[in-house]
Amino acid sequence: MKQTSKKPGALPAYIQISEVVARRINAGQILVGERLPSERVMAVEFGVAVGTLRKALCELQSQGFLIRKHGSGNYIKKATEATNVYSFFSLESIVGAGLPTAQLISINRQKKPLNTPYFGPDQEAFCFRRLRFLDDCPAALEEIWLDGSVASTLDQQEISESLYHTYQSRFGFWIVRAEDHVSFSPVPDWGVDQFGLKPGDTAGYVERIAWANTGTALEFSRSWYDPKVAKYVARIK
Repeated sequence: MKQTSKKPGALPAYIQISEVVARRINAGQILVGERLPSERVMAVEFGVAVGTLRKALCELQSQGFLIRKHGSGNYIKKATEATNVYSFFSLESIVGAGLPTAQLISINRQKKPLNTPYFGPDQEAFCFRRLRFLDDCPAALEEIWLDGSVASTLDQQEISESLYHTYQSRFGFWIVRAEDHVSFSPVPDWGVDQFGLKPGDTAGYVERIAWANTGTALEFSRSWYDPKVAKYVARIK
């Protein structure tokens, strides 16, 4: 996978690479104990300088995914507790784990929708609508509600492709657990042409409530995914 071009909100290249490798490990595409290719070979695969690749490997090591043996190479280990950016992201490409990226469609602060579970004390929430990609292929529409108590305003320039990364870097909290409800649902009327399904078409559907390290539920989300492109995966550890 070659490195994608830099765009507003994109994660740094070394984090993108570390996320690709972490998702491959979690998906069983790279086995525990396996030695990774040389740094130069991996740098060519990802289209980056060796220095950038080394930063990605250091990130994987800090997350517990990697053992670096001097003179021998880099070996995979299974992290006991996932701490990578997309550790809570449950959609994978049909052909592989895939690197998640996102295109922001809109962001608004508004009243919380009716008939949703409790997710924070404020009556208002920030509503993010996004088109989600896996390896640059449109895979899902996302509607994410973040409790308004975290901030009075939020500038679009502050938003990363990974909202969980934004939560930690901008607001100082992070997501520690989530509950998903998976079913089918019609694509909403705000769907975009890039998405493979039209409004009203039946899509895979995930509702999620997510809790922060503070112990409070702060996020509610809805995702409509194209089953021809993506699959929902939950691994029991």
